[in-house]
Amino acid sequence: MRPRLNMNRSSCDMNVLVISSSPNKGGLTAACAAAAVEGVRLAGGHAEEVRLNDLQIGLCQACDNGWGTCLNDHECQTQDDFQSLHERVCQADAYVLVTPVYWGEMSESAKAFTDRLRRCEATRGSESSLFDKPVLAVAAAGGSGGGMITCLSSMERWIQHVRARVFDLIPVNRWSREYKLVTIREAARTMVQQVAGHRSQAT
Repeated sequence: MRPRLNMNRSSCDMNVLVISSSPNKGGLTAACAAAAVEGVRLAGGHAEEVRLNDLQIGLCQACDNGWGTCLNDHECQTQDDFQSLHERVCQADAYVLVTPVYWGEMSESAKAFTDRLRRCEATRGSESSLFDKPVLAVAAAGGSGGGMITCLSSMERWIQHVRARVFDLIPVNRWSREYKLVTIREAARTMVQQVAGHRSQAT
């Protein structure tokens, strides 16, 4: 059995995985991820930032007859950096997923990872490692500023498929950057505080 949300832990013990997927370390996506990390830490949580573009995670190969070991074993048989990150996802209590908007969609590195994770976890139903864990999704459109809503729509569907819980969906572009970074920080802080509050009520 993979870990599920531990209701007996405080906000100081909360592990939030902040996953970003842009090759630009100084752009809008990076700023959004940094704002989320700040918010998590302000609430007393532990933020672990992962840059997908620093990892080697290839595309889903639709192995064998279309499903490999992901269908029954819920693990990907294509060996790369996916396996170690999948374990970290299973251990986390909440998530922030930040992607640049390319053609109205998530970036290619985000799609590669989320496609493979969906194959491993969506088929587990209520036993998914992400079941009922909150996800803050951010779509950062740094160029034309368009495509944010369609990108967030696909992110929302992915969250539903893996049986996680949408905490918030935040669009941001270069014109809204200043106040949206504050929004992202406060959303991340509130997410940690709310999960911690629910835990204290359950104990």
